Amino acid sequence: MDLGIAGKWALVCGASKGLGFGCAQALVHEGVNVLIVARGAAALEAAADKLIADNTRHDSPDVQFVAADITTPEGRAAVFAVRKDFDIVVTNAGGPPPGDFRDWDRDAWIKAVDANMLTPIELIKATVDGMAARGFGRIVNITSSAVKSPIDILGLSNGARSGLTGFVAGVARSKLAGQGVTINNLLPGAFDTDRLRGTMSGAAQKTGQPLEAIMDARRKSIPAQRFGTSEEFGAICAFLCSAHAGYMTGQNVLADGGAYPGTY
Repeated sequence: MDLGIAGKWALVCGASKGLGFGCAQALVHEGVNVLIVARGAAALEAAADKLIADNTRHDSPDVQFVAADITTPEGRAAVFAVRKDFDIVVTNAGGPPPGDFRDWDRDAWIKAVDANMLTPIELIKATVDGMAARGFGRIVNITSSAVKSPIDILGLSNGARSGLTGFVAGVARSKLAGQGVTINNLLPGAFDTDRLRGTMSGAAQKTGQPLEAIMDARRKSIPAQRFGTSEEFGAICAFLCSAHAGYMTGQNVLADGGAYPGTY
């Protein structure tokens, strides 16, 4: 299927590895020019090189990168100094650390809200009017399956990402929907990423069990009997960004191998 977005420009955040990279990779395969952002300069440059090397299209989409912390005003300014107008924006920031809510002070909460709620809102605010003026726009926020099925030790993430979900539910249904701009959230469950391994390593240390035993138990708890891959996550993201997804907005698209047990 031709997704109808070749030649568009996309901003993809947290794209040096994992799910963000998977989204950038899928978009490049569709002929989308991308500007990728992450904090680590070396990993980001390597990611850009891989996107270019893996591309087999004759039209060779442009791949640019900016090493910056997108959760800060300075980081966002650095990105928009390179390019202001985007047709597609994929927001993504690393989740806050797990823990006991009794241990989190105000600074911990503010940091979580800044990264996982306010940063996406700032990126939406900076780009949607241009999208509306051009008659096409796609914003996909990478959030978490914890928005639908909260995890007690991820309270910072549960709270901040749920705040973003509530905001998107309103703004996606504003007049932007009639101007060709869609805003959706993509909720990953357990994907084979560094973030998952880090969380599982913490559980292994806490329980004294081997990491592989912890990973295997988690894998078996998923109806699909496996972890997701960044490539298939990227493919879902690319579809939400496509010309064919114009009638989907304000949605929370869950990709978790069937782990969420609810009907709705």
